[in-house]
Amino acid sequence: MKGFRFRAIAVGMLIVAMCSMVLLAQQRGRRGRGSSYQTTDRMGVPTWEIDKKFSKELFTFVRIKYDSWGRGGWFIDYRDSELNFSLRLQQLTTLKVNPEPIVLELTDPQLFDYPFIYIIEPGSLMFRPEEVKALRRYLLNGGFLMVDDFWGDEQYENFRSQIKRVFPDREPAEVPLEHEIFHCVYDLKEKPQLPSIGHAQYGRATGEIWERTPDGSDNSVPHYRAIRDDAGRIMVFICHNTDLGDGWEQEGVDPWYFEEFSVKKAYPLGINIVTYAMTH
Repeated sequence: MKGFRFRAIAVGMLIVAMCSMVLLAQQRGRRGRGSSYQTTDRMGVPTWEIDKKFSKELFTFVRIKYDSWGRGGWFIDYRDSELNFSLRLQQLTTLKVNPEPIVLELTDPQLFDYPFIYIIEPGSLMFRPEEVKALRRYLLNGGFLMVDDFWGDEQYENFRSQIKRVFPDREPAEVPLEHEIFHCVYDLKEKPQLPSIGHAQYGRATGEIWERTPDGSDNSVPHYRAIRDDAGRIMVFICHNTDLGDGWEQEGVDPWYFEEFSVKKAYPLGINIVTYAMTH
């Protein structure tokens, strides 16, 4: 298989004052959740022109649609999360970004046109046999999967068992804070934990920002684990006991949440992850 076209794109980052994001978020205000999966409504998120000559060289946020047996699902935070993230990526970097994110299944032939894919809430995810094969092929040929927003031991074990079907001989391993994915654009001093806005507001008084789960596990520590290829490249980046997607989706709700969690944590780490994915 040929490598992704995007590997040739030079990704340079602009030094932009993050405080400008606060003003735009406040101007836009809150947008509703629960949008139709087929909607083209941008729900107040500004769009931008793209050069049609380079339409195939844009970064496109790709959300993966999957089957699940229980809580959550592929559609959580759709589609405020990726619209907001695409806007901020366009504003804060020199990367050319598609203003329209897309949804694909793992068996879609178009998958190999995109080097970055995103799975949310995999705590009850189930891969079909043909999806296992497609995902393995995609990742070993240079693709990158970000997994986000699941909490507790039981949800992690479900995802671990599913990704084990993709890579029986590879185990997820904790990524140390020293790894470049935490520093390649924004220099993070800690592994951030992103709560939903409700948990953040509760935790503002109590200090407990993590989600509790029925299994009673200790979810107070965020974990960032990875599965690597034979050259050491991260193919799968697993964000557990944290919710970056909510930091993107909920940015227009509360200025405090936006400044403390979206600006300081969700966007910096998200931009680092995409930068790593596009340059390795």
